[in-house]
Amino acid sequence: MLLNRLSRRCYCTSAQRPWLFLGLGNPGDKYKGTRHNISALVLATLQIGFEMIDAFAESVGIQMNLVNFKAIMGQGFVGDLPVLLAKPQTYMNLSGESSGPLAAYYKLPLNRVLVVHDDMQLPCGVLRLQEKGGHGCHNGLKSVMNHFRGNREFGRLRIGIGKPPGQMDPKAFLLQKFSMPARERMDGALAEGVDALKLVLSKDFGESWRLFNVEQKYKHLRQHTIIAA
Repeated sequence: MLLNRLSRRCYCTSAQRPWLFLGLGNPGDKYKGTRHNISALVLATLQIGFEMIDAFAESVGIQMNLVNFKAIMGQGFVGDLPVLLAKPQTYMNLSGESSGPLAAYYKLPLNRVLVVHDDMQLPCGVLRLQEKGGHGCHNGLKSVMNHFRGNREFGRLRIGIGKPPGQMDPKAFLLQKFSMPARERMDGALAEGVDALKLVLSKDFGESWRLFNVEQKYKHLRQHTIIAA
């Protein structure tokens, strides 16, 4: 706990408030490569949030070598800005049990928290930055909001995984591994997501975020044009 106290003192006395990036996913190898985990390193829906956090950590040189608050964590600086990265190791539906105490411990206002999560309402590989919002029936987000006392004033990086085909059960869809074309789109989305998180650190919500979202929208339209052709 001494390390934790020293770490918190360092972060809380920094000239700038730290950011907390939370990647939502399900722990365990059986979920790797599934849609819910776009957050782990094999790309399954069930680990998508983990995978994005890992990609960002590697990009900025932060080691994910701490375990606390029921999460695998990393901490460091991007430029002079302190950053906390976390992958809750509760199951998706209990993500708030990790994120709530973590944000409280570091005394973070929710406008310095951003949650990375999968989203079936967006096409596969399309990203969207969002300043705040509801849970959209996403059980991981619902848990996070419950542990933030119902507050929805935190940012999100939504990672599109597409909708289930036909009458397929959404739960079964989330547990499927990606097809090769979908995997390729997700690999591209991870690189773009890393850039998006860096944008979060360098800019406030505003015009730059809006332009990022517009570019993502047109990426989706271009994909449809190529498929149609």
